Amino acid sequence: MEAEDRVRVMVMVVDDHPVWRDGVRADLEASGRVEVVAEAADGGDAIELAREAMPELVLMDLNLPTVPGVEAIRRIVEESPHVLVLVLSASGEEADVLEAVKVGASGYLLKSRVTDVDEFIETLERIVKGGSVVDPVLVQELVAARRVEDPLEVLSPREREVLSLMAEGRSNAGIARQIWVTEGTVAKHIQSILMKLDLAETSDDHRRVLAVLTYLERR
Repeated sequence: MEAEDRVRVMVMVVDDHPVWRDGVRADLEASGRVEVVAEAADGGDAIELAREAMPELVLMDLNLPTVPGVEAIRRIVEESPHVLVLVLSASGEEADVLEAVKVGASGYLLKSRVTDVDEFIETLERIVKGGSVVDPVLVQELVAARRVEDPLEVLSPREREVLSLMAEGRSNAGIARQIWVTEGTVAKHIQSILMKLDLAETSDDHRRVLAVLTYLERR
């Protein structure tokens, strides 16, 4: 087993449909690679449980009672910055994707596309290692709204290479191994990318996802 391999990912499932929550819990825990440490049916409980249960990753629907999903993501990221959020939603609306990412989600997947449990768990492990993910179907829709000017022109060839590896969901350590540099050098490249792309000043994790979206829109 490689040093970066995770034995179990600590997850909280947030969805107002109990059948969906039960199915996700059963599939994840049957793998032996994920532990569901908490469940919530609404955004208010999710915010509180994120503090109490201390999951590594929250699987969050957007259509929630009490506190909407987007607001719950924002509150969780602010109040429990060690907790990552992956949106699992039936909505593929561009506005929902962008809003979720802007408030702090580390990724966005359509529920209908989560059919392979092993592949899904690999995605979860990649996110807790510092990666990010946006459903390819959603990326194709976002491409239609691409800007006329290419924002990536400001990046150096090395920065473009780093950004392309970020888009593959690789962590800083994974990028460093791929291009034969130190993690510190990768971190400097990423900071330069975020600055040159003039992304909003939130946390680096959220800006990283926005940078990946910008890259995918220009492919």
